[in-house]
Amino acid sequence: MARITVGAAIPSRSKPAAALSPASSAWRSAFRRRLVAWYRKNARQLPWRETRDPYQIWVSEVMLQQTLVATVTAYFPRFVARFPTIAALAAAPEEEVLKLWEGLGYYRRARQLHRAAQVIRDEHGGEFPRQIEAARSLPGVGRYTAGAVLSIAHDDPHPILEANTVRLFARLLAYRGDVRSAAGQQVLWSMAEALLPKTASGELNQALMELGSQVCTPRDPACNACPVAALCPTRAAGLTASIPAAQAKMQITAVREAALLVRRGARVLLLRREAGERWAGLWDFPRYAVDPDAGPVEQQLTEHLARDTGTQVRIGARLTTIKHSVTRYRITLDCYAATHVTIDPNTGATRTVAWVTPAELVNYPLSTTGRKLTRLLTGKNGVSG
Repeated sequence: MARITVGAAIPSRSKPAAALSPASSAWRSAFRRRLVAWYRKNARQLPWRETRDPYQIWVSEVMLQQTLVATVTAYFPRFVARFPTIAALAAAPEEEVLKLWEGLGYYRRARQLHRAAQVIRDEHGGEFPRQIEAARSLPGVGRYTAGAVLSIAHDDPHPILEANTVRLFARLLAYRGDVRSAAGQQVLWSMAEALLPKTASGELNQALMELGSQVCTPRDPACNACPVAALCPTRAAGLTASIPAAQAKMQITAVREAALLVRRGARVLLLRREAGERWAGLWDFPRYAVDPDAGPVEQQLTEHLARDTGTQVRIGARLTTIKHSVTRYRITLDCYAATHVTIDPNTGATRTVAWVTPAELVNYPLSTTGRKLTRLLTGKNGVSG
C-alpha cells in the first residue's frame, strides 16, 4: 500500500481528524462506495464512455488534454469515424490527420497520436499495448494517459493523476504544498494508487475525474452536492478557496507578427510549417515576427519571404489586425495584401510552398488564425480590426 501524507494540523469543525484521514482503510472504503454510487447516477453521457475499445479511449484522452469536454464531444465522433482503427490512423497521411484536428489546437498531440499509431502497427501488432511500460513508451503517452487507457478499457489497476484529480486529491488530503513540485506529485500519485479498488478501477478513475470536473471545481466547489463532502478535511476547515495553493501567474510576452496574403493571378501562396515551428505540419500564409527597430515592416517581410521562397512581391495595404494568444504569447498579427512579382531561382530556398485558389484552401489544414485569413480572402470576413 502506498504511503499517504495528510495535511498537517488542520482542525475539523465536525469530526475528529482521524475520522477524516485518507490513511485509514475505513475512510478509503467509504470514499469509494459513496463516489461510485454518485457516479452511476450522475455521470455525463459522453461518446467515449460508450466503448471499451482502448483505441477510442486513447483518442479521447489525447483530445481532452488542455481542451474542454464540450469541444472534444464535437470532434471525437468525426475523428473515429474517419479513422476507426489504429491501422486506419497509422496509414493516413499526417496532413489528413491534422485537417481532422483543425481547431482543437496543440497540434503536437495529433502528430504524436499519428506517430504512436504507426509504432503500434509496426511493433505491437496493431493493438494498443497492454503492458503499462510499453504503453508509456509510445510517443505522447505518459503515465496518466497509459493508466487511463488501460484502466478504463481493461480495468487494469493503474492510478491516474490529471488536472481535476490533482485538485480533488489536494483537498482530500488537505495538502497545502505545491502540487506541481516533485514532492507534491509523489504525494498525489500515492493517493491515486491507494484509492484503487481490487476490481473496477476504470469506473473509479472515471468517477474521480467526473467529481473533480463537475463538483470539486477550482472556484466555488459545489460542496453541498459532493457525495464525499463529509470525508473532506479541507471542507471541514473551510479552506477550499486556498487548497490547492495558487500557482504563480504565467508571464505573458507581447509579440508582433505580420502575415502576407500573396496573390498570383487567381491563386494565393501557402507555406508548410516545419518541425520546430509553431503549428508544425500545418499550412499557413507567410507569417513572420517583426521588429519595430529593424526598419519598415514591408522591407522586413519582403526580405523574409525572398529568403524562404525566392518569391519577390509588392506589398500593398494592411487588411486587418488579429489579436490572439498562444501559450504564454499574446500576439498582434497584422495582415498585408501582396502581389507576386517574380521568383528568383538562385535563392536556395527550401520551404515547401503551394499556390492554391481560395476555394481550395478548405482542403489544407490551417491554424485558427489561418482560417480567419481564409475567410478574409473568400469574402466571409470573420476577422476583427
